[in-house]
Amino acid sequence: MKVPVFSLDAKPVGEIELPEIFNSEIRPDVIRRAVLAAQSARIQPWGADPMAGKRTSAETWGKGFGVSRIRRVKGTKYPASGMGAFAPHAVGGRRAHPPRVEKVIVERINKKERRLAIRSAIAAAKDKKLVASRGHLIENIASLPLVVTDELEGLKKTVDIKAVLAKLGLSKELERTSEGIRIRAGIGKMRGRKYKRAVGPLIVVAQDRGIKLGARNLPGVSVAKVNELNAEILAPGGFPGRLTIWTNSAIQKLAEGLYS
Repeated sequence: MKVPVFSLDAKPVGEIELPEIFNSEIRPDVIRRAVLAAQSARIQPWGADPMAGKRTSAETWGKGFGVSRIRRVKGTKYPASGMGAFAPHAVGGRRAHPPRVEKVIVERINKKERRLAIRSAIAAAKDKKLVASRGHLIENIASLPLVVTDELEGLKKTVDIKAVLAKLGLSKELERTSEGIRIRAGIGKMRGRKYKRAVGPLIVVAQDRGIKLGARNLPGVSVAKVNELNAEILAPGGFPGRLTIWTNSAIQKLAEGLYS
């Protein structure tokens, strides 16, 4: 299957044969698994101190005193003496079931499964129904996948990249991502994630010659090298079909069997 290659003025300047990876079977289940594996790998293990609530010399009085046999603080000073300690229901006592560092929280995935997920997510990026189902506005786009000349990699100014994307038919898409910034509902606002942002187009390049610097100010737009792709970049949230723009060299690198 051949697709047109567009210049920075959105004019077709040639054609390129798509590599076989674009004909891979689309497996949403494997993509979802790979995304969960990537997300869980970033979770920092944490747990309570194993000795928390246990640093006390409290002992039970035993039977015959008309009180419960909970461990009690030693001494004669009121009110500390005789207070319950150590037990989960006592003030300052241990937790009954504290979180443990040893808990397995990482979703493991095999190398072949991870590569299958990448191939599947790349193939999903040329399916117009899947791309539209993610909310991308693609009515004015000439073809999918969208391939552009390598000159795109050298753009360093945000205004230049925005102008090129608008010529390629992505002006409505950029408006959608710009208007999609909103304040998160809930306590996450106080934990370093105040804003939620809409996911926009992904630009895949063979070599970063300044485009990442220029694209970082465009809301929702991401830039990735073709040899650093993963399922989470290609299918954020585990849902395949992200609108992807490829440079000519990136397609040629894929044809070399990068993720086979």
